[in-house]
Amino acid sequence: MSKVWFITGASRGFGVLMAKDALARGDSVVATARNPQSVIDALGEQPNLLAVRLDVTQEAAAVLAARAAVERFGRIDVLVNNAGYGLLGAVEEASAEEVRALYDTNVFGLLNVTRAVLPQMRRQGSGHVINMSSVGGYTAAAGWGVYGSTKFAVEGISEALAEEVRPLGIHVTVVEPGYFRTGFLEGNSLVSTGAQLGDYAATVGAMRTLAASISLKQPGDPRKLSLAVLQLADTAQPPVRLLLGSDTVRMVREKNRFVEQELGAWIGLSLSTDHDDVQQQAA
Repeated sequence: MSKVWFITGASRGFGVLMAKDALARGDSVVATARNPQSVIDALGEQPNLLAVRLDVTQEAAAVLAARAAVERFGRIDVLVNNAGYGLLGAVEEASAEEVRALYDTNVFGLLNVTRAVLPQMRRQGSGHVINMSSVGGYTAAAGWGVYGSTKFAVEGISEALAEEVRPLGIHVTVVEPGYFRTGFLEGNSLVSTGAQLGDYAATVGAMRTLAASISLKQPGDPRKLSLAVLQLADTAQPPVRLLLGSDTVRMVREKNRFVEQELGAWIGLSLSTDHDDVQQQAA
């Protein structure tokens, strides 16, 4: 059975690819962007495409967009929270304004759209919320601290939401891509902090150099990611977390090993803080 997709940030990058592939197989797509004409320019006029103006930071606009989707297609089967952007800079370099703007889109915007779409999914008794995160939402790195923190937030929201809506017939998956060969590092969806402090040259400065050197040479194929998300949406029992990219798999495994090693090294102190009666029961 064909699906109805609601995709944010659908005018470029992963969003436009997912919209294109969903349309190509006969699904219906509500593709949102700040400028809906950019969606039409990318995908063309199609009977099963509805391009909607949406700034995800505006909750009222998200409600109207969800309403337009249901009025046009009658349901929403898959929500892809894809809108977002990156911030490259040291934690100290990121100004309060830069941090707030990032959270407004990456976290609060995702929540706005999710709250707007979930009532329809609850009425249906079905649906799949797919939240686009990043390997940076699982393991942090110098230069990506604030950006990664927004994705850490998305991970936590997704895990809790999955438990909350599972009894209602709704699935939630958080997708963790690694480095994919999009225009992300070219500045299409990435900004640098206004401040750049010399003391961070060896860490964050090196990350800026690395990011510039690998741009458009990343290992991930965006088209394969799009097809993987379509396959995910067709899965009867989808995972809560989906890693995409060999670099993501490697970095997640490294993080898991590090956490286990550090836990083992400090296990005595970790367990020492229980009440004595609890410790005796555990023994």
